[in-house]
Amino acid sequence: MFVPQHYRTDDRRWPVRIVQDNPLALLMSTRDGRAPFASHVPVIVLPRQREELERTGRWQGAVLHGHMNRANPHWKSLVDGQPAGLVFQGPAGYVSPAVYNTSPAVPTWNFTAVHVQGRLKLVADEEATLGVVSATARQLEERFGARWTVEPSVDHFRQILPGVGAFELRVEECDSMFKLSQEKEHEVRHAVMDWCARSPRGRSNDLAAVMRDYYPPTTTWPS
Repeated sequence: MFVPQHYRTDDRRWPVRIVQDNPLALLMSTRDGRAPFASHVPVIVLPRQREELERTGRWQGAVLHGHMNRANPHWKSLVDGQPAGLVFQGPAGYVSPAVYNTSPAVPTWNFTAVHVQGRLKLVADEEATLGVVSATARQLEERFGARWTVEPSVDHFRQILPGVGAFELRVEECDSMFKLSQEKEHEVRHAVMDWCARSPRGRSNDLAAVMRDYYPPTTTWPS
């Protein structure tokens, strides 16, 4: 991913936040010169790994965990050691030139994204696969759910395991991009954030929340 310098972040917590808050990743891989596969799959970072990433910012060697339907032709194409990529798309939104209150001006699209590349390891053991599925359910329920618990459904999980393929991706490289109007003046960034906060479309409200958190605490946002 091409990332202009002013859209990079020095705060190592931000890429972790995008991965955690947007766990439906796009898994991409190709093999033997065939057309690339792309599948949307849930991917998690285990708590200890997350703490390490936030502390060091060192993605190389980190392990991400995911799973997919074994009936997916993409799964049938995967082998141990195969290169693959994961794309985590964070909040994004259109920014109208009307926000800038100047002319000439051009529209843009503010967005956040994390791209991870590494090598795959397929999980062959049934208990380990159950562990990935259960950990994914627990983590996503904790962040997005309604206090449902995994334990009463473990037997059902076991019944559907033959149709589930779990994998690990050991990270070799991570790029992140936070295009949040950094090239604009302070007042214009305020206006963009306010526009996104009021917009009923897409994920503009989430984008406004990210912008509010992204800029330093000394930044004074309009009420």
